[in-house]
Amino acid sequence: MTTVRLPRPDGTFATHTLNPPKDWGAPAGPPKSRVAFAAAHVVADPFADNTPGAPAALDWDATLAFRRRLWDLGFGVAEAMDTAQRGMGLDWPTALELVRRGAAEATGRIAAGVGTDHDTADPLTAYTEQLAAVTALGVQPILMCSRKLAAVARGPEDYQRVYAALLEQVTEPVVLHWLGPAFDPALTGYWGSTDVAEATKHFLDLIHAYPSKVDGVKVSLLDAGHEVSLRRALPEGVRCYTGDDFNYPELIAGDEVGHSDALLGIFDPIAPAAASALHVLDSGDTAGFRAILEPTVALSRHIFGAPTFHYKTGVVFLAWLNGFQDAWSMVGGMQSARSVVHLGETLRLADAAGLLVDPALAAARWERAVEVLT
Repeated sequence: MTTVRLPRPDGTFATHTLNPPKDWGAPAGPPKSRVAFAAAHVVADPFADNTPGAPAALDWDATLAFRRRLWDLGFGVAEAMDTAQRGMGLDWPTALELVRRGAAEATGRIAAGVGTDHDTADPLTAYTEQLAAVTALGVQPILMCSRKLAAVARGPEDYQRVYAALLEQVTEPVVLHWLGPAFDPALTGYWGSTDVAEATKHFLDLIHAYPSKVDGVKVSLLDAGHEVSLRRALPEGVRCYTGDDFNYPELIAGDEVGHSDALLGIFDPIAPAAASALHVLDSGDTAGFRAILEPTVALSRHIFGAPTFHYKTGVVFLAWLNGFQDAWSMVGGMQSARSVVHLGETLRLADAAGLLVDPALAAARWERAVEVLT
């Protein structure tokens, strides 16, 4: 038996026995009943600066190897998104190089974030430059929410003007991304209102004006009821990609009216379980699908707990515990964004969900971390 010490808030430790590794079965290709993207993290070069404000320096071999793993499991890769620390350490030049390298290696679907996070004063100009760069690589764009646009927009008409101009440019359908303030407080009031119902109306007005230009919408508001209402109001053929890392099993399973597809950051650390569950769902076994995914929800809610925007730390921590990267480091120094108690609970919940690939390795790495952090 492999045991670890888990720190408590009072400074004491509890002993926890890790479960044997779970066999999730061999990959069976992409799921057929749902479209599923995993938003992938990046692996920092531990010997580079990577301090807050410094240009990102990546371990390219480990970063791309993780993406190959996701493609092998049947996922599409959502590249250069917030899971990859976009806006929290991953600068645009490095993001574009990440998209370029990923596109060159892709054996499955790939889509990439387009935003305004480079040195251009006008949001539309910035969006247009990134959109051109991503589409030139043959990668599907995901139009991410823009801090720059949120800061200068005076009302819904400014959002409509910018997004309409972008949709007029594209020749293939894009994904529209609505990231809520829990993930980024600078996006409060996006689409022109702090009232979610009113903002949703403006969002839907845009989509209904350009249904052939929108493949789907990625919604990360952590409100399952709102997502269901939104997806029922979408034009025919426009997908709803859930970004709800709290309620994804029920939203993907769907109801008698429809379902959500998925574009999720939590699919990065729970990829084997999610791949297995999606293939069970392909057979029509909704109960079996939920039985596999439900044990991962406690882990996801913990990783994405407030402050939600620090969820990347838990995602990368589990990649390190599982041996997908050699060093516990992140761009922007974000490995320090969660406490040792939080990380210990992350380890326990990952173990409960059967997501530790090699428990002995995870235990050894964890004990090294505990020695340093306590």
